Amino acid sequence: MTERNGCSPSRALWASRMGFVLAAAGSAVGLGNIWKFPYITGANGGGAFVLVYLVCIAIVGLPIMMAELMIGRHTRRDAVGAFVLLEPKRRWWHSPGWISIAAAFIISSYYSVVAGWTIDYVFRATMGSFKGESAAAIEGMFAGLLADGGRQSFWHLIFMLLCMGVVVGGVQKGIERWSKILMPLLLVLLTLLLINGMLSSGARQGFVFMFRPDFAQLTPSSVLEAMGHAFFTLSLGMAAMITYGSYLNRDENLFGASIRVAFLDTMIALMAGLAIFPIVFSVGLEAGAGPGLIFQTIPVVFSQVPGGHVLSIMFFLLLAFAALSSNISLIEAQIAYFIDERCWSREKATLTIGALAFAVGIPTALSCNVMADITFIGERNFFDSVDLISSNYLLPIAGLLIALYVGWFWRGGAEKEELVAGGAPWVYPVWHWLIRYVSPLAVAIVLYFKIEEAGLWAWMVDLFGLGLFGGGV
Repeated sequence: MTERNGCSPSRALWASRMGFVLAAAGSAVGLGNIWKFPYITGANGGGAFVLVYLVCIAIVGLPIMMAELMIGRHTRRDAVGAFVLLEPKRRWWHSPGWISIAAAFIISSYYSVVAGWTIDYVFRATMGSFKGESAAAIEGMFAGLLADGGRQSFWHLIFMLLCMGVVVGGVQKGIERWSKILMPLLLVLLTLLLINGMLSSGARQGFVFMFRPDFAQLTPSSVLEAMGHAFFTLSLGMAAMITYGSYLNRDENLFGASIRVAFLDTMIALMAGLAIFPIVFSVGLEAGAGPGLIFQTIPVVFSQVPGGHVLSIMFFLLLAFAALSSNISLIEAQIAYFIDERCWSREKATLTIGALAFAVGIPTALSCNVMADITFIGERNFFDSVDLISSNYLLPIAGLLIALYVGWFWRGGAEKEELVAGGAPWVYPVWHWLIRYVSPLAVAIVLYFKIEEAGLWAWMVDLFGLGLFGGGV
């Protein structure tokens, strides 16, 4: 497969293996690890959920990640261009690339707003806003932020500018350089918070909650949640891993690289749980606090423990770093398309995508205030609707199509060549069986039940059925 494309005679490559691992891990490590993983673990019973999640990472997430990386490296193209190059005649196979790019764009627009909340809380923590306040007052701060569309839009702009500033520097001087800074900082902050958690009075309870499986607490919906999160947390189906794979050296062991990325991502999620649950238990609060765990419960906890002022600054800096490293990959996945396929300069692509993502993110910032009464899918507001479309449908659809393509339709044995190029030929039979049968079946099951859970079947019937034309049955 040629390494040339229609716009550039050469392809930027990662300067080192460590640079790729940190950048790819930075893409995978985001708010999903530090915000979502703890609260869904708390809501789904703890240890049994963690065990299912780890299994799903191994048999669903890891095989699809390897498939995305090998597509990118084999073609040396963006997500759309990769499938165009692989399938110039069977145009229906271009759809995984387009769906992935669409998901990356939608997610980057609202992810930037949520990331802006973390920057807001860094400033709140630095100013000592939680100190001496009642639990009700601290919890009310988040409601106040959601009600302030202007403030959310301001932090959304600041965060998007930070992402653009990194991406415009290119693969080595921008993304790789900053990944080598952000990821070690993230690990240092998380380690300090973990040590604090392990020294708290709730350490034993937190450890038992995380790692002692109680299968009586596990429900079918918990299993589906674990499968879905294992897929989402590795940045699959959003063009990022295909794009990052296209910058990977030919002699790199794909299996080894994927294992390192998945290990870092999973380790950080587990460390986040062990940092958060002990301090939550130490003050007698509930682990299953839901999405408000990070922005409402945790600030209350920090206001009640020794050194809470410093800990709160560290914690929200950690969130901000994780969000930045993750959103950088989403922006890069989009601009790679315009650089590869439209011959745009990196500067023009970065400015255009950043501006568009910022504009589309504004309704998210207004969803709980100015646009609170405007509903879309199933009476959801704008934010919840775009999150539903991208996270619950576009990502698994793209991942399912990629698994099916690589497992069943990629001709010429290129996938085997890519996997064994850097060694470990014994991996191929196991991986090929998983990517053919286990991974697509698991993703298809999650997708079906996500559609069922959201009531999308009924919504589509209402939209496209006889009722649209004034008829009835």
